[in-house]
Amino acid sequence: METGTPAPLGATPDDDGVNFAVYSSIAESVELCLFTGRGKAKRSYRLPACTDGVWHGYLPRCKPGQRYGYRVHGPWRPDEGLRCNPNKLLLDPYCRDIVGEFRWHDAVFDYVPDADVFTMSTVDSADYVPKSVVCSPLDIALGERPTIPWSKTIIYESNVRGYTMRHPAVDRKHRGTFAGMRNGAVLDYLKSLGITAVELLPVQAYIDEHHLAKRGLRNYWGYNTIAFFTPMPRFAAGDARREFADMVNAIHDAGLEVILDVVFNHTAESDGNGPTLSFRGLDNQAYYRLEPHHPAAYVNDTGTGNTFNVDHPRAQALVLDCLRYWSGELGVDGFRFDLATILGRHADGFSADHPLLRAISDDTQLRDVKLIAEPWDPGPGGYQLGHFPDRWAEWNDKYRDTARRFWRGDADMNGEFARRLHGSADLFDHRGRAPYASVNFVTSHDGFTLTDVVSYEHRHNEANGEDNRDGHAHNYSSNHGVEGDTDDGDILTARRRHRLNLLASLMLSQGTPMLLAGDEFGNSQDGNNNAYAQDNETGWLDWSGLDDDPEFALEVRELIHLRKEWPLLRLPEYLHGETVIGSSAVHIDWLNSDGSEMSEDDWSGPAPFKVMLAEASRDDLKSRAAILFNNGDTPVDFRLPNGLPDEPWRVAWSADGVSVGEDGYSFTAPARSISFLVSDAS
Repeated sequence: METGTPAPLGATPDDDGVNFAVYSSIAESVELCLFTGRGKAKRSYRLPACTDGVWHGYLPRCKPGQRYGYRVHGPWRPDEGLRCNPNKLLLDPYCRDIVGEFRWHDAVFDYVPDADVFTMSTVDSADYVPKSVVCSPLDIALGERPTIPWSKTIIYESNVRGYTMRHPAVDRKHRGTFAGMRNGAVLDYLKSLGITAVELLPVQAYIDEHHLAKRGLRNYWGYNTIAFFTPMPRFAAGDARREFADMVNAIHDAGLEVILDVVFNHTAESDGNGPTLSFRGLDNQAYYRLEPHHPAAYVNDTGTGNTFNVDHPRAQALVLDCLRYWSGELGVDGFRFDLATILGRHADGFSADHPLLRAISDDTQLRDVKLIAEPWDPGPGGYQLGHFPDRWAEWNDKYRDTARRFWRGDADMNGEFARRLHGSADLFDHRGRAPYASVNFVTSHDGFTLTDVVSYEHRHNEANGEDNRDGHAHNYSSNHGVEGDTDDGDILTARRRHRLNLLASLMLSQGTPMLLAGDEFGNSQDGNNNAYAQDNETGWLDWSGLDDDPEFALEVRELIHLRKEWPLLRLPEYLHGETVIGSSAVHIDWLNSDGSEMSEDDWSGPAPFKVMLAEASRDDLKSRAAILFNNGDTPVDFRLPNGLPDEPWRVAWSADGVSVGEDGYSFTAPARSISFLVSDAS
C-alpha cells in the first residue's frame, strides 16, 4: 500500500486505485479491512501514513464498489474517554454508500454487556454491521433548480416512506422509496396543491434503536443517523445515491425545491452503553462532548444519549463537507437542522456567533441554500427561538401553540395571536431579520396531525411501548366533546371548521408557512402524537381521506393560491406604521369589529378583531385587504372601512359563501370563521 494523501477524507477513487483517509488523533495505527461482495473478509492493510491526525494510504488497483471498514488500534481507557477497540469494524464517516444490514448483537458493543466490570469486548463485530463502499462521483447531471425566494416559499413536510407506502398510484415495489416520491401522480398532486418546497424527514442512513428492536418496532422518522453522507438504503431498490438524485431532479422538474431534515446534533451510537459503529471507535473525545470531570460519561444535551462535539474542528469540518455534498452533488436546496441549538453550543451554552453557525452562514458553496433551525434542545438554556444568525429561518413553536389556543377559544389570546399573524416581529425584528425567518406551523411530524388536534384532548401512544409517557403532554387540542372517532354530525362539522381555521390562519399570516403532509385531506394517527416508532399504517398517510372529503383539499389549495396571489400576505419586511417597500407605501391596522382602532383594553377579552392591510403607490392607493377573525360561537357584524374609490369590497375567500352587505361596508362573519376581503383595482 502506498502513502497516499490526507485529503480529501473518505475513499477517493481514480483510474489506478483508491485513496483512503480517515481522522483519528488518538490511534496508534489504523487498519483498512476489505470485504467481498458477500461481506466476507478479504484482506487488510495498515494505513501507512498519518498527517495531523488523518491516517491515509493509497491502494493501487482498488476500484469503486469495494466494500471496506476500519479497525482502530489504540488506547482503551474508558475512564478517560478513550475507547479504541480493533475488534469493532467501523464505518468511514465520509462514506457515500453502505451495504449490509445492521443487526443488534453483543458483538456491536465495544465492552462486554452484563459484565460486572466494564471490560473490552474481543468479539469481532464485522458480521453484524454494514460496510462502507468506495463510490465514484455520480454521473447524473443536476437539472435546473427552482430557486424560489423566501417570500414565496410554502413548505410541505413529508416522510419519504410514509408518504408513498399507501399511495394508490405508486407501484408496490416503489412504495416507501425515493422512486415512489418521484412518481408522476405524486408530483402532479404536489404541484396542484401549490406548495413550493418538499421538506423530507431524515434520509441520511440510520439504524433502529435497541429498545425499538427489542419491542419489534422500527425507527420511522429517521432521527438516529450513523452515516451522514449516505442516503438511507431502506429507501432505495438499488443504488441509493442515484435514486435519491433522480428523485431530486424529478421534484425540481416539477418546479419544487427539496429541503432535507438533517441530524448533526447526535449519532446512533447513543450513550456510553451504546454500540460502537464509527465515531466512538475512531476518536471518541473528538466527535462527542464528554463530561469534563467524568469523561467516561457523555453530555446528553440532546436527550438521545450523546451530543456531537461541534466545538472540535474535525466535527465542524464534517458538517460543512456534508452540507456541501448534499447540496452540490445531490442537488438539495435547503436544510432543516434538528435540535439546531447544538450546532451553536459551546461547553458553557449557546452562541449565535459559534464558529460552526458562522461557517455555515458564510460558506460560499452554501450561499443560495435555505437554512432552517429547530431552535431548541433539551439542554440547559436550550430554547433559543429568535436568536439564530440573519440568514437562518426558525421553526416557530409559539405560532403553533398560539394559533391552537386562539381557535380553541382560550381567554385573552387576541394580542398574542396578532403578534404571530404579524410574523412574530417580537422575536425576529429586533435583530433586523425579515418575516420569512418565522417558519409558521400548526402541526409537524412531532405531535398530533391536524385531524387529531381537533379530535383528541389526550395523547394515545400506547403502541410505542412506553406506557403512554412519551410525546407532548400539552397539545392545546380539543376533541369537541368526544375523544377520537365519532359519527356525530355536529361534532364532525365543528372539527372540520376548526381544521380549516388553523390552516387559513397559517396561509394568511406573515412569515413562511409549513404544512404537514396529509393535513390537507384529514390524515390521522389515531391520537398518537409521537409516531417515531410507527413504521406501519399508524404512521403512513391514509390517502383515502382525499375521497372522504375532497372539498377540504380544494379549500386548502384555494388558500395557498390566495397567499401566492396577494403580496400583502408575504411582505419582505415588518410593518410598523407606514413602511415604504419598493415603490409602495404599505401599512397595517388592527381594528375592532365596528371599524375603530383597537385600544390597549380591546386586546384583552374575547372581542373579535380584524387586520387591515393596505398597499399604496406613491400617487394612488392600489389595494386594500381585510382579514376578519371571529373565534366566538355566534356571528359578528363587522363594519368595513373605506375601500378604493369605485372599487367595492368583495370576499376573496371564506369557507361560508358569505358576501358583503348591499351598502358595501357591512359584513356578518359567521361563528368560528375567517374571511379575507379585498378592495383592489386589478
